[in-house]
Amino acid sequence: MRELRRRDPDGHQTSILSTAYRRALDRTAAAMFARWYQENYFKYLRQHYGLDRLIEHGISPLPETTRLVNPAWRALDSAVRRTAAELSRARARFAGHVLEPAASTPEAAALHEARKGAELAQIEAQQARLTDLKAQRHGQPRHVELKDLPPEQRVAQLRAGRKQFLDTIKLIAYRAESALVAILREKMSRHDDARSLVRGLFATPINLRPDATGTELRIELHGQANPAHDALIEHLCTELNSTETCYPGTTLRRYFTTLRSSTFPRGQDV
Repeated sequence: MRELRRRDPDGHQTSILSTAYRRALDRTAAAMFARWYQENYFKYLRQHYGLDRLIEHGISPLPETTRLVNPAWRALDSAVRRTAAELSRARARFAGHVLEPAASTPEAAALHEARKGAELAQIEAQQARLTDLKAQRHGQPRHVELKDLPPEQRVAQLRAGRKQFLDTIKLIAYRAESALVAILREKMSRHDDARSLVRGLFATPINLRPDATGTELRIELHGQANPAHDALIEHLCTELNSTETCYPGTTLRRYFTTLRSSTFPRGQDV
Protein backbone atom coordinates (compact mmCIF):
# COMPACT_ATOMS: atom_id res chain seq x y z
CA MET A 1 0.00 0.00 0.00
CA ARG A 2 1.09 3.56 -0.65
CA GLU A 3 -0.11 6.39 1.58
CA LEU A 4 -0.71 9.85 0.19
CA ARG A 5 -1.39 12.85 2.41
CA ARG A 6 -2.81 16.22 1.48
CA ARG A 7 -2.16 19.08 3.87
CA ASP A 8 -4.50 22.07 3.97
CA PRO A 9 -3.19 25.59 4.59
CA ASP A 10 -4.47 25.34 8.18
CA GLY A 11 -2.38 22.19 8.77
CA HIS A 12 -5.20 19.62 8.57
CA GLN A 13 -4.12 16.46 6.76
CA THR A 14 -6.22 14.02 4.76
CA SER A 15 -4.72 10.65 3.85
CA ILE A 16 -5.56 7.95 1.33
CA LEU A 17 -4.18 4.43 0.93
CA SER A 18 -3.78 3.13 -2.60
CA THR A 19 -2.22 0.19 -4.43
CA ALA A 20 -1.82 2.22 -7.65
CA TYR A 21 1.96 2.47 -7.46
CA ARG A 22 2.48 3.71 -11.01
CA ARG A 23 -0.18 6.37 -10.96
CA ALA A 24 0.91 9.99 -10.57
CA LEU A 25 0.39 11.37 -7.07
CA ASP A 26 -1.50 14.44 -8.26
CA ARG A 27 -4.04 12.27 -10.11
CA THR A 28 -4.55 10.12 -7.03
CA ALA A 29 -5.09 13.20 -4.85
CA ALA A 30 -7.61 14.63 -7.31
CA ALA A 31 -9.49 11.34 -7.45
CA MET A 32 -9.64 11.24 -3.65
CA PHE A 33 -11.61 14.48 -3.44
CA ALA A 34 -13.66 13.72 -6.55
CA ARG A 35 -14.89 10.61 -4.76
CA TRP A 36 -16.49 12.80 -2.09
CA TYR A 37 -18.61 14.51 -4.76
CA GLN A 38 -19.78 11.10 -5.95
CA GLU A 39 -20.72 10.07 -2.41
CA ASN A 40 -22.68 13.30 -1.93
CA TYR A 41 -24.44 12.67 -5.25
CA PHE A 42 -25.53 9.16 -4.26
CA LYS A 43 -26.61 10.36 -0.82
CA TYR A 44 -28.76 13.09 -2.37
CA LEU A 45 -30.39 10.71 -4.85
CA ARG A 46 -31.21 8.22 -2.09
CA GLN A 47 -32.94 10.98 -0.11
CA HIS A 48 -34.85 12.72 -2.90
CA TYR A 49 -34.95 10.42 -5.94
CA GLY A 50 -35.57 6.99 -4.40
CA LEU A 51 -32.35 5.60 -5.85
CA ASP A 52 -32.52 2.31 -3.95
CA ARG A 53 -36.23 1.69 -4.53
CA LEU A 54 -37.02 -1.67 -6.08
CA ILE A 55 -38.40 -0.86 -9.54
CA GLU A 56 -39.52 -4.35 -10.55
CA HIS A 57 -39.74 -7.82 -9.08
CA GLY A 58 -38.31 -11.04 -10.43
CA ILE A 59 -34.93 -12.49 -11.33
CA SER A 60 -33.09 -13.25 -14.52
CA PRO A 61 -30.40 -15.91 -15.06
CA LEU A 62 -26.73 -15.08 -15.22
CA PRO A 63 -24.53 -16.29 -18.10
CA GLU A 64 -22.93 -19.64 -17.34
CA THR A 65 -19.48 -18.16 -17.98
CA THR A 66 -19.90 -15.63 -15.14
CA ARG A 67 -16.99 -15.88 -12.71
CA LEU A 68 -17.95 -15.99 -9.05
CA VAL A 69 -16.17 -16.47 -5.76
CA ASN A 70 -16.08 -20.18 -5.04
CA PRO A 71 -18.53 -20.86 -2.16
CA ALA A 72 -16.25 -23.60 -0.80
CA TRP A 73 -13.27 -21.22 -0.83
CA ARG A 74 -15.35 -18.50 0.85
CA ALA A 75 -16.43 -20.87 3.65
CA LEU A 76 -12.83 -21.99 4.24
CA ASP A 77 -11.61 -18.40 4.17
CA SER A 78 -14.16 -17.44 6.83
CA ALA A 79 -13.05 -20.40 8.95
CA VAL A 80 -9.40 -19.37 8.57
CA ARG A 81 -10.14 -15.81 9.65
CA ARG A 82 -12.24 -16.94 12.61
CA THR A 83 -9.64 -19.49 13.78
CA ALA A 84 -6.80 -16.98 13.40
CA ALA A 85 -8.71 -14.48 15.56
CA GLU A 86 -9.37 -17.12 18.23
CA LEU A 87 -5.70 -18.14 18.18
CA SER A 88 -4.61 -14.53 18.60
CA ARG A 89 -6.88 -14.09 21.63
CA ALA A 90 -5.67 -17.39 23.14
CA ARG A 91 -2.03 -16.31 22.79
CA ALA A 92 -2.84 -12.98 24.45
CA ARG A 93 -4.48 -14.79 27.40
CA PHE A 94 -1.50 -17.16 27.65
CA ALA A 95 0.96 -14.26 27.78
CA GLY A 96 -1.15 -12.46 30.38
CA HIS A 97 -1.02 -15.26 32.97
CA VAL A 98 1.92 -14.39 35.23
CA LEU A 99 2.50 -15.83 38.68
CA GLU A 100 2.90 -13.03 41.19
CA PRO A 101 5.95 -13.40 43.45
CA ALA A 102 3.83 -12.59 46.52
CA ALA A 103 1.62 -15.60 45.85
CA SER A 104 4.46 -17.93 44.90
CA THR A 105 3.63 -20.99 46.95
CA PRO A 106 4.12 -24.61 45.80
CA GLU A 107 0.36 -25.07 45.46
CA ALA A 108 -0.08 -21.79 43.49
CA ALA A 109 2.89 -22.61 41.28
CA ALA A 110 1.48 -26.06 40.50
CA LEU A 111 -1.95 -24.60 39.68
CA HIS A 112 -0.32 -21.94 37.52
CA GLU A 113 1.71 -24.51 35.60
CA ALA A 114 -1.35 -26.71 35.07
CA ARG A 115 -3.36 -23.78 33.74
CA LYS A 116 -0.54 -22.67 31.45
CA GLY A 117 -0.13 -26.21 30.17
CA ALA A 118 -3.83 -26.51 29.33
CA GLU A 119 -3.79 -23.18 27.51
CA LEU A 120 -0.62 -24.15 25.63
CA ALA A 121 -2.26 -27.39 24.50
CA GLN A 122 -5.29 -25.41 23.31
CA ILE A 123 -3.03 -23.03 21.39
CA GLU A 124 -1.21 -25.89 19.71
CA ALA A 125 -4.53 -27.50 18.72
CA GLN A 126 -5.81 -24.23 17.25
CA GLN A 127 -2.52 -23.73 15.42
CA ALA A 128 -2.78 -27.21 13.91
CA ARG A 129 -6.39 -26.56 12.88
CA LEU A 130 -5.42 -23.23 11.33
CA THR A 131 -2.65 -24.88 9.30
CA ASP A 132 -5.07 -27.56 8.10
CA LEU A 133 -7.71 -24.96 7.10
CA LYS A 134 -5.12 -22.95 5.16
CA ALA A 135 -4.07 -26.09 3.31
CA GLN A 136 -7.70 -26.85 2.42
CA ARG A 137 -8.24 -23.27 1.27
CA HIS A 138 -5.10 -23.45 -0.87
CA GLY A 139 -6.49 -26.55 -2.56
CA GLN A 140 -9.70 -24.76 -3.63
CA PRO A 141 -9.84 -22.33 -6.57
CA ARG A 142 -10.79 -18.87 -5.46
CA HIS A 143 -13.03 -18.17 -8.45
CA VAL A 144 -15.15 -20.54 -10.50
CA GLU A 145 -17.55 -20.20 -13.39
CA LEU A 146 -21.25 -20.44 -12.73
CA LYS A 147 -21.59 -23.60 -14.80
CA ASP A 148 -19.10 -25.41 -12.51
CA LEU A 149 -21.27 -24.95 -9.41
CA PRO A 150 -23.89 -27.49 -8.34
CA PRO A 151 -27.49 -26.43 -9.08
CA GLU A 152 -28.27 -25.62 -5.43
CA GLN A 153 -25.37 -23.13 -5.26
CA ARG A 154 -26.07 -21.29 -8.49
CA VAL A 155 -27.30 -17.71 -8.17
CA ALA A 156 -29.38 -15.37 -10.31
CA GLN A 157 -29.63 -11.61 -10.58
CA LEU A 158 -32.48 -9.19 -10.05
CA ARG A 159 -34.06 -7.80 -13.16
CA ALA A 160 -32.34 -4.50 -13.89
CA GLY A 161 -33.61 -3.38 -17.28
CA ARG A 162 -36.32 -1.04 -16.02
CA LYS A 163 -34.15 0.16 -13.13
CA GLN A 164 -31.34 1.15 -15.49
CA PHE A 165 -33.83 3.07 -17.64
CA LEU A 166 -35.31 4.92 -14.66
CA ASP A 167 -31.88 5.60 -13.17
CA THR A 168 -30.94 7.25 -16.46
CA ILE A 169 -34.00 9.49 -16.17
CA LYS A 170 -33.06 10.31 -12.57
CA LEU A 171 -29.54 11.21 -13.64
CA ILE A 172 -30.87 13.56 -16.33
CA ALA A 173 -33.27 15.10 -13.81
CA TYR A 174 -30.45 15.62 -11.32
CA ARG A 175 -28.31 17.35 -13.92
CA ALA A 176 -31.23 19.61 -14.86
CA GLU A 177 -31.83 20.38 -11.19
CA SER A 178 -28.13 21.19 -10.72
CA ALA A 179 -28.27 23.58 -13.70
CA LEU A 180 -31.19 25.43 -12.11
CA VAL A 181 -29.32 25.55 -8.80
CA ALA A 182 -26.31 27.12 -10.53
CA ILE A 183 -28.52 29.86 -12.00
CA LEU A 184 -30.10 30.66 -8.62
CA ARG A 185 -26.74 30.81 -6.88
CA GLU A 186 -25.84 33.78 -9.08
CA LYS A 187 -28.29 35.85 -6.98
CA MET A 188 -28.00 34.09 -3.61
CA SER A 189 -25.55 34.80 -0.82
CA ARG A 190 -26.24 31.43 0.86
CA HIS A 191 -25.52 28.87 -1.83
CA ASP A 192 -26.62 25.93 0.34
CA ASP A 193 -30.26 27.11 0.16
CA ALA A 194 -30.45 26.99 -3.62
CA ARG A 195 -31.16 23.28 -3.96
CA SER A 196 -33.93 23.29 -1.35
CA LEU A 197 -35.49 26.27 -3.15
CA VAL A 198 -35.45 24.33 -6.43
CA ARG A 199 -37.07 21.32 -4.77
CA GLY A 200 -39.80 23.59 -3.43
CA LEU A 201 -40.23 25.10 -6.89
CA PHE A 202 -40.89 21.65 -8.35
CA ALA A 203 -43.83 21.28 -5.97
CA THR A 204 -45.26 24.74 -6.74
CA PRO A 205 -48.65 24.80 -8.55
CA ILE A 206 -48.63 26.27 -12.05
CA ASN A 207 -51.07 27.50 -14.68
CA LEU A 208 -50.60 26.35 -18.28
CA ARG A 209 -52.00 28.85 -20.78
CA PRO A 210 -51.46 28.02 -24.47
CA ASP A 211 -51.46 31.07 -26.71
CA ALA A 212 -54.47 31.24 -29.03
CA THR A 213 -52.19 32.13 -31.95
CA GLY A 214 -50.26 28.91 -31.43
CA THR A 215 -46.83 30.44 -30.79
CA GLU A 216 -46.40 30.38 -27.03
CA LEU A 217 -47.09 28.22 -24.01
CA ARG A 218 -47.31 30.43 -20.93
CA ILE A 219 -46.23 28.70 -17.71
CA GLU A 220 -47.33 30.74 -14.71
CA LEU A 221 -45.74 29.85 -11.37
CA HIS A 222 -47.68 30.60 -8.22
CA GLY A 223 -46.01 32.80 -5.64
CA GLN A 224 -43.64 31.54 -2.97
CA ALA A 225 -44.06 32.06 0.77
CA ASN A 226 -41.06 34.41 0.86
CA PRO A 227 -41.09 37.50 -1.42
CA ALA A 228 -37.31 37.19 -1.75
CA HIS A 229 -37.83 33.76 -3.26
CA ASP A 230 -40.22 35.24 -5.80
CA ALA A 231 -37.46 37.58 -6.97
CA LEU A 232 -35.09 34.63 -7.33
CA ILE A 233 -37.67 32.66 -9.29
CA GLU A 234 -38.17 35.65 -11.62
CA HIS A 235 -34.42 35.64 -12.30
CA LEU A 236 -34.63 31.93 -13.07
CA CYS A 237 -37.58 32.50 -15.42
CA THR A 238 -35.65 35.19 -17.28
CA GLU A 239 -32.75 32.82 -17.86
CA LEU A 240 -35.03 29.99 -19.01
CA ASN A 241 -36.96 32.26 -21.37
CA SER A 242 -33.74 33.41 -23.01
CA THR A 243 -33.21 29.89 -24.37
CA GLU A 244 -36.45 30.15 -26.43
CA THR A 245 -37.09 26.43 -26.05
CA CYS A 246 -40.21 24.89 -27.55
CA TYR A 247 -42.38 22.43 -25.70
CA PRO A 248 -41.47 18.92 -26.92
CA GLY A 249 -43.57 17.78 -29.86
CA THR A 250 -45.01 21.25 -30.55
CA THR A 251 -44.02 24.63 -31.97
CA LEU A 252 -45.09 26.44 -28.78
CA ARG A 253 -42.26 28.42 -27.23
CA ARG A 254 -42.23 28.04 -23.46
CA TYR A 255 -42.49 31.28 -21.52
CA PHE A 256 -42.06 31.13 -17.74
CA THR A 257 -43.46 33.83 -15.48
CA THR A 258 -44.50 34.25 -11.84
CA LEU A 259 -47.79 35.31 -10.34
CA ARG A 260 -46.66 38.00 -7.93
CA SER A 261 -48.84 39.00 -4.96
CA SER A 262 -48.78 42.57 -6.23
CA THR A 263 -50.65 41.50 -9.37
CA PHE A 264 -52.95 38.90 -7.85
CA PRO A 265 -54.20 39.57 -4.29
CA ARG A 266 -53.72 36.73 -1.87
CA GLY A 267 -56.57 34.26 -1.87
CA GLN A 268 -57.69 35.13 -5.43
CA ASP A 269 -58.19 32.10 -7.65
CA VAL A 270 -56.12 32.40 -10.80
